[in-house]
Formats: sequence, structure tokens, C-alpha cells
Amino acid sequence: MKAITIVKHGAAEKAFEIRETAKPKPKPNEVLIKVDAFGLNYADVWARMGLYQDAPPLPAVVGYEVVGRIEETGSETNGLSIGQRVVAMTRFGGYAEYAVTDSRALAVIGDAAEAGEATALATQYCTAYYAAYEMVNLFEGDHVLIQAAAGGVGTALVQIAKNKGCIIYGTAGSDKKLEYLQRMGVDYPINYRKTDFKAEIEKISGKHCIDVVFDSLGGTTFKKGKQLLAHGGRIIGYGAAERDKGGIISGLKLLFGFGFFNPAFLLMNSKSIIGINMLRIADFKPETLKRCMEAVVKLYDEGIFKPHVGGRFKAEEIADAHNFLQSRKSVGKVVVEW
Repeated sequence: MKAITIVKHGAAEKAFEIRETAKPKPKPNEVLIKVDAFGLNYADVWARMGLYQDAPPLPAVVGYEVVGRIEETGSETNGLSIGQRVVAMTRFGGYAEYAVTDSRALAVIGDAAEAGEATALATQYCTAYYAAYEMVNLFEGDHVLIQAAAGGVGTALVQIAKNKGCIIYGTAGSDKKLEYLQRMGVDYPINYRKTDFKAEIEKISGKHCIDVVFDSLGGTTFKKGKQLLAHGGRIIGYGAAERDKGGIISGLKLLFGFGFFNPAFLLMNSKSIIGINMLRIADFKPETLKRCMEAVVKLYDEGIFKPHVGGRFKAEEIADAHNFLQSRKSVGKVVVEW
């Protein structure tokens, strides 16, 4: 089979090779999927740059999410059969014509689901669902700030918050993305490159007005979001895209940008800081992941979740796909098809 392999860390043009490799064999609790398409996530960019500690050693085949059909099942995969179309989260290995995954890390999806949309469900919509339904519970009228709201997870969070009747503040880095946020129904789209989002939100609604912050950027952005929290407020961190360079200095800058947390302050003001890493959920709470995956597909079938595919590439264009995602010009999901 063909697999897109990271052979060296660094620029996308030099990092990847498409190699012939053996088709993986599923373990008793796994299935083998013939991949039609896979999605890109910012963690893939980090892995390519050598900044992601969970990434496998080189040469590495990364990739978290695929859509395709089951070609082989392990002996302990009850209820699944060859030929079923599934969307799945993979523990790496998604950038290939065939991928294996735990049978609890997938959901059956109908043939009518468009492949690009389906890829967004496995990781990005699952992350959003876990954050908004499992870790916090949004209520009608809640003031919700979504950082990088035009991205894949951001799009999902906007749709969830909109469905819940929340008041939504969404940040993005271009006027084109603000138009996208307006079309989705974001109440207050904010261009963080032109405006201090914290000052702008305080101008709109006052200080300490945000009930829930969803943050994928980290660093100083996370710190400012924390300062906006109302009493009873929660900030959920699920990424650190503010760091886009390697090196110790860049890492330290990101780390110190978060600021220092005083547990007593959080306690006295009834505020919460929550971190999310879906890989850890997949590793240690696979039944939780399965529950989220099935719920996400159900909401997609009901028309509540409407993934937006903002970039489509062929496998041979993997470098272009990575550069497009890293440029911060992408809106919604970036997908690669075989």
C-alpha cells in the first residue's frame, strides 16, 4: 500500500515521501479500513515540525481521522462487518491507503455522507462535542468565546453553541473568515489581527462577561481569555497553535504566555481551567470516545452538524495541504483524498 511518510522534520516540501509499505494487520480489537479520505489537523503540522511529543519516531505516518470501508475485522470486534462505511479516529497511520484502529474509535456512517465532511467528524467534531457536552454544559444565554472560530473545531463549536442558544463571540484572523463567521450566526465576529479581542469584548459586554472560553491557541491568547471569565466561568484549552516555530525559546515564550494559575483564586471565584487531549481519551477512555463518535454522527445525520470543507487535495499534494493549513488561510476542514 501507499503511505505518506514524514522522513525528516521541517518544511512540508522536504518532509514527506509517498512510500510503498506493508498493509497493517488488525489486532483482535481492531479493524482494517480502506481509506477514501483523511483529514488534516494542526497536530499533524506540529508532528511534521518535530514539535509534537506524542508523534511516532521517524520515518512516521501520522494522521488522526479517516473515512472509508472496513476491509478486515479482528476476532473481538463485535457488531462490525466487512464493507461497512465508517468514520474513524486513528492513533496515527491515517495518511495511508489502509489504516487500523480500535473498534471503539469509529462510528458507522451512511453512504450519503460526503467524504470530506465525514473526515471532520472523527477528530474535530468529536473534540468539540467532548468539550461542549462532556466537559462543560452550555445553557441558553451563556456568553461563549470561541478562539479560531473559523477552523474545524471552531466551526463545530459555533454550531453547538448556536444550537444551544448561546451568545457567541468568535475570533478569526482575516475579514474573509469574519464573513464566514457571520454566515454561521456568530453574534460578535472579531478580527484578532486588527483588534485586541479582550478589549473589544469588554467594550461590548463589560469585564468578566464570558461564561465559557474555548481556546485552541494557547499562550497569551489563553491568558487573556482567562481574564474575561465571569464567576462560574470555564476556559477549555485544546491546542497551542500560537506556537508555530521550533526551538526552546519559542516553547518557553508559549509556556510563559499562558501566565501563572493560582488555585486559590480559581476556588474563591468559582472559575475552572480544563485541558483536553483526545489522544488520552482514546487511550484510556475508549468507551467515552465511542459515545462521542456515535453522538456526533447522529447530530450530523440530523443536520445540526454541518462540516465545511475549505480545502481539498490529492495525496500527491500533501505538502500544499500542510502549507495551506499552516498559513491560517483555511476555513473549516482541510481534507486529502486518495
